[in-house]
Amino acid sequence: MENETTRLEQTMAAQSTCGVPRTADAHASDRRHGRESLARALQESRQRTLALCADYAQALGPAMPVPQSDELNPPLWELGHIGWFADWWIARHPLRRLGVDADPLAVRLPARQQRQGQDADALYNSSEVPHDRRWQLPLPDLEQTLADLQASLDDTLALLAQAEETDPGLYFFRLALFHEDMHAEAAVHMAQTLGLPLGPLAAYGTPEAPPAATLAVTDHEMSIGATEVRLGWDGPGFAFDNELGAHTVAVAPFRIDAAPVSWSRFLPFVDAGGYQDPRWWTPAGQAWLRTSGARHPRHLHREGHGWVQLQHGRRLPLAWQAPAVHLNAHEAEAWCRWAGRRLPTEAEWMAAARQAGWQGMQVWEWTASRFEPFPGFRPHPYRDYSAPWFDGRPVLKGASSATVARLRHTAYRNFYTPQRNDILAGFRSAAA
Repeated sequence: MENETTRLEQTMAAQSTCGVPRTADAHASDRRHGRESLARALQESRQRTLALCADYAQALGPAMPVPQSDELNPPLWELGHIGWFADWWIARHPLRRLGVDADPLAVRLPARQQRQGQDADALYNSSEVPHDRRWQLPLPDLEQTLADLQASLDDTLALLAQAEETDPGLYFFRLALFHEDMHAEAAVHMAQTLGLPLGPLAAYGTPEAPPAATLAVTDHEMSIGATEVRLGWDGPGFAFDNELGAHTVAVAPFRIDAAPVSWSRFLPFVDAGGYQDPRWWTPAGQAWLRTSGARHPRHLHREGHGWVQLQHGRRLPLAWQAPAVHLNAHEAEAWCRWAGRRLPTEAEWMAAARQAGWQGMQVWEWTASRFEPFPGFRPHPYRDYSAPWFDGRPVLKGASSATVARLRHTAYRNFYTPQRNDILAGFRSAAA
């Protein structure tokens, strides 16, 4: 355990790349899982969910209470929602074999919890249950929640064994897998917010902690000539609805950081009083500063003449050449103005990610592009995945140390509101 903890601390301090390939497009095959590999992946994802649950229960007790906050969710609700989601789209959906053509409003089969006198839809349907209400719901206890979660996986695997091995036939099984993976990463963010320790499987999705980074991120810049870049997902396999509508975009010549901005580049902005100087902040950024009272990045604290970083309740020396993390879009934009730089667009990010020398997939990276539908957007049956969030929030690209390998792909488009700094997000800068 001591060696395991040491490796975990080293990895968190260094913000390791986790051995991810340069572009991570090597994981495109994970979008085309067949029945057997999909069954293994579903079980692996569940192992991480259970590891997270165990770590939370160890720290908080079986009820796992957390304060009500926009950044948090009750862990018992999260667990129940994961099982409910799979049931809703697989075990209970009579038209699941149709994939993206399935009617999202089709009448569902009864939930298994009905036999226990519980209305699972009223408890766990995130489309119907407002976020703040989740703390007041009569949720089943941990034992019952875990039993329901196992029953959901059993049903999913049994139906998967009978599913047609086609993209429509496997669509909802792949969706349930990625949905659980995303909730696992959200649980890592939440544990960091709460200062809870996590083991390697929970934090990284692997039984062994990934090795600490042996090479710090560089401060080099890449020059990209005028080019065209393909945005979106092309080809067979699973795609999220906001990735479809692949199209080519012309990109003018530009320069971009070869790696995300490191602490050694970001903290001089803090030391120069950047958080107190309104010149660098947009009106929205200034409003966030007033509301939050922020004077430096989240989870960083001065200690003597230096800085320490809080990582899941541990105080660690700051790794200066590691990517700066837990920064929101306002902070990223302010640093860029101070440095005479700007955030790259999604198209620029994609163009650079395919070049030699690119270092990525270490933190989620804010871009200057708004999260908007691609041409011909058509919402998939899970209507609330993308369409409600086409509200001007930025696109983030890349992945973080908490992102499971199969979700790492350059086509993936993440999206958060610009004030969020609880997520493992940083940025890289660009210039003409």
